Amino acid sequence: MKLRIGFGVDVHRLDSGIPLIVGGLEIPSDIGAVGHSDADVLLHAICDAILGAANLRDIGHHFSDKDPQYKGIDSKILLANVVDLMKSSGYALINLDSTVILEYPKLNPHIPEMQSIIAELLAVEIDAVSIKATTHERVDSFGESKAIKAYATVLLQK
Repeated sequence: MKLRIGFGVDVHRLDSGIPLIVGGLEIPSDIGAVGHSDADVLLHAICDAILGAANLRDIGHHFSDKDPQYKGIDSKILLANVVDLMKSSGYALINLDSTVILEYPKLNPHIPEMQSIIAELLAVEIDAVSIKATTHERVDSFGESKAIKAYATVLLQK
């Protein structure tokens, strides 16, 4: 059995008047993430973790922010495409562990729904999808609600 670990990270600036999409879910908020796509920081980190584990480069290589076809795209579509790339390379996902850093709004009430969305996209049981949320205790750009960050680690099996 061949196992591969992948790590992904993503950061987006926050601004008012933009939807906040995290884990494939729109979170009620007066601020949202700025990006070329829907700026779903968690799904982007997961994409990079999977691509890294499968040695398939990174999300920017496959879905350039210079390409107009990805302007405003739902990141669930990007993750579905990454899962197809993973499967065509002979890999299956064993589990995902992730952390989102956001001062507010609080994400914990939304984690079960995010887990369900992501588990379906990854074609795994919900208990294979770990999502944690934390703050930066009002320190730096994350703690001052100027940015959102996500980390993701995956284990793939060939």
